[in-house]
Amino acid sequence: MQIDDFDLKILGQLQRDGRQTSNELAEKIGLSASQCSRRRMRLEADGLIRGYRADIDRQKLGLSFISVISVTLATHNRDNAKRFAKLIADLPEVLEAYALTGEMDYLLKVVTPDLDGLSRFVNDVLLPHDSVQHVKTAIALDTLKEFGGLPLR
Repeated sequence: MQIDDFDLKILGQLQRDGRQTSNELAEKIGLSASQCSRRRMRLEADGLIRGYRADIDRQKLGLSFISVISVTLATHNRDNAKRFAKLIADLPEVLEAYALTGEMDYLLKVVTPDLDGLSRFVNDVLLPHDSVQHVKTAIALDTLKEFGGLPLR
């Protein structure tokens, strides 16, 4: 898959606003609307653009509590890791999840309405699961930066 500067400009614009039309993109990056449309369709077909989403204000939905949770598995084998991955995949509170090297096995970014919601999530969902041995939670005091798009060269 070959990506040139115009493709990067299209990707950058779409990261800012995925609803832009081909005409709007054309004005901003200096190509015709038809070229922008063809390039966008190619970027989508190649899987570089995986989809489009709305940027929803979580606090206005009452989801103001962000926590980072480290998880250590009870046993380290493929089946246990698969059980944990299945658990996490079905939990809408988990915004991001990473398998790690080092002391902890996984790092989760979790959103809940409040401290009680976090407590229920940890005590009623994570800790009782047979794949989990240890959970350590940190509560975010402030958000300094959230995902704003990938760094494009």
